[in-house]
Amino acid sequence: MGKSACSTSPQQLESTCFILRALFLLLCCKHACCQCKILRCNADYVAATLNLRGSNKDTAYCNALRSYSHCTRKTARTCRGDLVYHSAVHGIEDLMIQHNCSKEGPTSPPRPRPPAPNHQGFESLDICNYEKNFLYKHGQPPTYQHCAAFGDPHVRTFHDEFHTCRVEGSWPLLDNNYLFVQATSYPVAKSSNATATGKPRAGPYCAGCCTNREFPSPPKSSQSQQPRQTATGWKGSSLPKVRQQLTIIFKNMKECIDQKVYQAEIDNLPAAFEDGSVNGGERPGGSSLTIQERTPGQHVEIRAAYIGTTIAVRQAGRQLSFSIRAAEEVARAFTEEQDLQLCVGGCPPSQRISRSECRHSGIAAETARLLCKEKLPVEDVYFQSCVFDVVTSGDANFTLAAHGALEDAKMFHPDAEKLHIFQTGVGCRLISLPFLLVIVISNLLAIQLCF
Repeated sequence: MGKSACSTSPQQLESTCFILRALFLLLCCKHACCQCKILRCNADYVAATLNLRGSNKDTAYCNALRSYSHCTRKTARTCRGDLVYHSAVHGIEDLMIQHNCSKEGPTSPPRPRPPAPNHQGFESLDICNYEKNFLYKHGQPPTYQHCAAFGDPHVRTFHDEFHTCRVEGSWPLLDNNYLFVQATSYPVAKSSNATATGKPRAGPYCAGCCTNREFPSPPKSSQSQQPRQTATGWKGSSLPKVRQQLTIIFKNMKECIDQKVYQAEIDNLPAAFEDGSVNGGERPGGSSLTIQERTPGQHVEIRAAYIGTTIAVRQAGRQLSFSIRAAEEVARAFTEEQDLQLCVGGCPPSQRISRSECRHSGIAAETARLLCKEKLPVEDVYFQSCVFDVVTSGDANFTLAAHGALEDAKMFHPDAEKLHIFQTGVGCRLISLPFLLVIVISNLLAIQLCF
C-alpha cells in the first residue's frame, strides 16, 4: 500500500512549526510597535490645558486643540476600530466649533518627555503631587470643588448652595480624612441674628465634636484651655466673643507631611504654621505643603499639593474669611460620622436666616447698596450678602469681605459659568425714593380732602 497523502515526515512537521512560530512573533512585534497611541494624545492635551489662565487662554486652548487633532491624525492608522480614538476625534471637532477655533494655525509646543522612569524613586517623587499622580493613574486631571465662608457668616458649599447662617459657637467647615477646619461665630450686633466668623477650636482630639457634644479629654497641657460646647455656644476660659481665630489642621500623611496646624486671628495672619515652619516638615514630600503671604496682614495662601488643595485666609476689617479649592476625591473622603460640615451640607435648616430680614444698625439699605456696588457690580449673592452685612452690622468693611470672597471664587471655582449665583427675593427690602414720594404725596392729598 502506498503512503497516505496526509502523512508528513518529521522534518516537514518541524519546518511547519518553525514557520508558524515566526509568523506569531512577527504579528506580536507589529502589534507592540504599532499599537494605538491615543492615550498619549489625551495626556498631551490634558497637560497643555491644565493651567490655562489670563487674557490669552482662548488662543492657547485653540492651539492645544490643533495639537490634539494633529496627534490623532498621526496615530489614525493604528487606531482603526478603537472607540476611545473615535470618541476623541469627534470630541475635538465639537470643541473646535464651540470655541470658534480654526483648523489651521499654531499648535502648542510639544510636552517635554519625562526622563527614563526611575522605578525606585517614583513613589517618593510623585505620590506627594496629587495632580501628577492622579493624571498618571487615570489619564485625566482631577475635578475640583470650591467652598467659602465669609461675612455674617455666609457659606457657599461645594455644591454651589448659598446660605446665611445664625450659627453660634464652633462649627466645622471641613472634617475629612485629610483636613479639619473649624470656626466660631458670634453676634455682630445685639439686635441681629446674624453672626460673624470668630474663634474656632480644632485639634487632633476634637474632630467631629460639635453640636452639643463634649470634647474627649485632650492632653493635659491644653486641657485647661479647652472650652465645652452647649446648645447655646461655648463655655470655658476662652469665649468666642473675646478672641477671633481660625484653625486649620493638615492631618499627618506618612509619605508626605507631619501634622501641621495653622491658626489665624484678627490682626495676626501669620505666614507660618503654629510650630513656626513654612512647609510640611522633614519628610521627603515636605515641600508639597507650603504657605505664602499674599498681602501682609490681610491675605495668606496655603498650598497642599499632596492633596490637590489650595486654601485662602483673609482678614477684611474685623472679620476673617476662608476659601478652599479641593480635589473632589479629597472633599468626599469622610465617613458617616463626619457628616456635619458646612462646606458639604451648608447650614442646618434651623440655623439659616433670610437675607431679606435686615435690621438696620446705622447704615440705610440704599447707602449699603451704593457702597457694595463699588466693589461688586454684579447683583448676585455676593452683592446681596454685602448689603445684608453692611446694613446689619453698620460696618462698611464688610464690602471688603464679600469682594475678597468673590476674588477667591474667580481663582478657585472650577466652572466659570457657575461663579455667580442669583437668588431672588432674598435681598434687604428697600423703599425707593420715588415710591416714598408717592406715599407722602398720597397722604398729603388724603389730608387735604378730609379738611
